[in-house]
Amino acid sequence: MKKNARHIVSVFGSSRPVPGDPDYALAQSLGRELAGAGFTVCNGGYGGIMEASARGAKEAGGATLAVVSSSFAGKSANRWIDEVVVVDSLVDRMLKLVEMAGAYVILKGGTGTLLEFAAVWEFMNKGIMGEKPIVLLGDFWSGVVGTLKEELAWEGLDDCTKYVTIARSPEECARLLQQKLLKANGYQPL
Repeated sequence: MKKNARHIVSVFGSSRPVPGDPDYALAQSLGRELAGAGFTVCNGGYGGIMEASARGAKEAGGATLAVVSSSFAGKSANRWIDEVVVVDSLVDRMLKLVEMAGAYVILKGGTGTLLEFAAVWEFMNKGIMGEKPIVLLGDFWSGVVGTLKEELAWEGLDDCTKYVTIARSPEECARLLQQKLLKANGYQPL
């Protein structure tokens, strides 16, 4: 299954939420909205936000893609994943999730999610990769963004937060990505 990267959205977030948790429900709703907007949902393939976003996409009739690491012996992708890409290490996994996508959605998470968010953001800041939309769903990361914006202003540097948008809902997130990614590339969703 060869996908066009501009139609793939990598979703990053905590592996902890389970069905019934508000964070799981939010990610599930996000998956439904992204699939409904014509995007393939891509993530790390395991539980929590990853499972929920893939589940929502499948419930909406969408496609899913996961990048998993062989370093997690005995772990396999969740049942909502259509296609699995296996890499050797966690670093390879993160880089593949970044490489494959045309946009990124960041939900609540811990240090692993912070690493993924920071990597995408820094690759754009340093010109290692071209500009792609980064959408934060909710306010969890807004303090990080605000602090960096203030620090960079103090240092007299350009505003690196120009790459980051905050969405208040899964519907707003999907709409923003359609505007920023799909329509900019001449693609009209189904």
